[in-house]
Amino acid sequence: MPEMPTKLAEIVDEFAAAPRDVVLEMLLEYADVIPPLPGELAGREGMEQVPECQTAFFLRAEVNPDRTVTTWFDCPPEAPTTRAFAGILAEGLSGASTDEVLAVPDDLYQRMGLAQAISPLRVRGGTAILARLKRQVREQIS
Repeated sequence: MPEMPTKLAEIVDEFAAAPRDVVLEMLLEYADVIPPLPGELAGREGMEQVPECQTAFFLRAEVNPDRTVTTWFDCPPEAPTTRAFAGILAEGLSGASTDEVLAVPDDLYQRMGLAQAISPLRVRGGTAILARLKRQVREQIS
């Protein structure tokens, strides 16, 4: 059975082991790691909105010929927690295969210990981001 990508597993373990009082600070460090959108996605063309997020959040997953997955996220800077979710996924899934992406547990943010550090609404938004990302990957490989 495939496992989630090593990079993402390391991030999850780092958060799970961190003291509660630094988890939010660690989370916000990921808000700035989202790469800029390529020109063809300007205007969010071909991106899917995640309405479960409190802020305007858009994503796109693309399965490459070698079955690795490329992800793109668009979220305003004034939503640092949501941007951080995207940053964790961008960094943790970089270079991941379709099987690895689909193996990411749906309760990822709870495993990281974020349910104790941020509001349930934000955790729900992060979980929806992951669910839509995985759905896009499944649709492209079936």
